Amino acid sequence: MSNQAELYHELLGQTKALITNESDIIANMANISALLFERLAEVNWVGFYRLIDDELVLGPFQGKVACIRIPVGKGVCGTCVSTGDVQRIADVHQFDGHIACDASSNAELVVPVKVAGKVVAILDIDSTAFGRFDEQDEQGIRSIVKVFEQNIAAQNDIKA
Repeated sequence: MSNQAELYHELLGQTKALITNESDIIANMANISALLFERLAEVNWVGFYRLIDDELVLGPFQGKVACIRIPVGKGVCGTCVSTGDVQRIADVHQFDGHIACDASSNAELVVPVKVAGKVVAILDIDSTAFGRFDEQDEQGIRSIVKVFEQNIAAQNDIKA
């Protein structure tokens, strides 16, 4: 197993340990954000945006002050919601309509959080390093989000 694979294996185990017996979604978002911010290299912002009506609203995060509201379909985060797909952007400055909450961010990975097939939030990770996120990062973060989705579904008695 590569160092990166080992790291994500550890992070997945730590995420499970942190959220398994906790029912509060906001508390779980806070701990996941803190864990990833602390452990991932070259990351300057990690956090969640919650989908409320037709807008992303800032949730728990680690990093500099952030945009509070992002319309669905705008920027990398809003595009993630409107498409329902992961957005792995090597150079955010080349992304049409990018919203620069922090001008020092150059790369971004955004993963949708879905419950019963619907996006309820997104996990956003920013880096100052161009091309910071690769396929292994995407898969590792997807696995962590999957555990979080299962936790939300279980707490709300929903089939994931």
